[in-house]
Amino acid sequence: MTPLRQRMIEDMRIRNFAPATQKIYVSCVAKFAEHFGRSPAKLGSEDVREYMRYLVEETHTTASYHAQVAAALRFLYRWTLQVDWPIDRIPSPRREKRLPVVLSREEMVRFFEAVDSLVYRVIFMIAYSAGLRVSEITNLQAQDIDRERMVIHVRCGKGAKDRYVPLSERLLVELNQYFKAFRPTSWLFPGRRPGLPLTSCAVQYICRRAGEDAGLAKRVTPHMLRHTFATHLLEDGEDLRTIQVLLGHSRLSSTAVYLHVSPLAGQNVVSPLDRLDLSSPGRTS
Repeated sequence: MTPLRQRMIEDMRIRNFAPATQKIYVSCVAKFAEHFGRSPAKLGSEDVREYMRYLVEETHTTASYHAQVAAALRFLYRWTLQVDWPIDRIPSPRREKRLPVVLSREEMVRFFEAVDSLVYRVIFMIAYSAGLRVSEITNLQAQDIDRERMVIHVRCGKGAKDRYVPLSERLLVELNQYFKAFRPTSWLFPGRRPGLPLTSCAVQYICRRAGEDAGLAKRVTPHMLRHTFATHLLEDGEDLRTIQVLLGHSRLSSTAVYLHVSPLAGQNVVSPLDRLDLSSPGRTS
């Protein structure tokens, strides 16, 4: 590991970046350096601009990846290298605005019926009943299940923020069976490697396979279950602010996207035209 990479990692740890974010940023910077065959310390703003042009025009990667690269390079040059040229000149592409894909309630039933493993059935029930991210689920401790208060303690979610989410009564039944069968003591879902939790990749793989076994046309992911949680709450009449808190969104605008996903959102809205006291239809001429 080069001294520059080590220093960047230390800077990210000081700023309490999530391990996944650290890994992504390091990868983006490494590919940037590999493209030019030189250390980023010897590259400048014009090199960054040329690399972003290369990503857009020649590699045809997604706008989401471009944004990750821009964020990684901004961090490197602002905090680790502390250059004297304006960091804001690093261009960032406009984000693609795609609506989340969700499952219907009937599809959710078919999905759960296709999950034979008690471990993964509980994991997917947590994702759907509480709207947790896959990393939040795999990092749960056994003690985070609070039966007395009927809540789940989510520690260090996105943005290093803790929150509590309701513990479903149906989920608690499944959890009790899980605790009786596996008796977890530290990690709620321990992985194969001693002392480490189950990996997110394992959860994503089983989730996709369960969707296929259920005969669903959609490619099911753990994050889709989170989207479905929010959408079904909205359809049941829950207010957007409450859903925002449960999801751990820092901005209400992030939660508002589900207004565009649900076909039931706004179905009870009365047009202002219908509220006017018009005496009769207009005349024809």
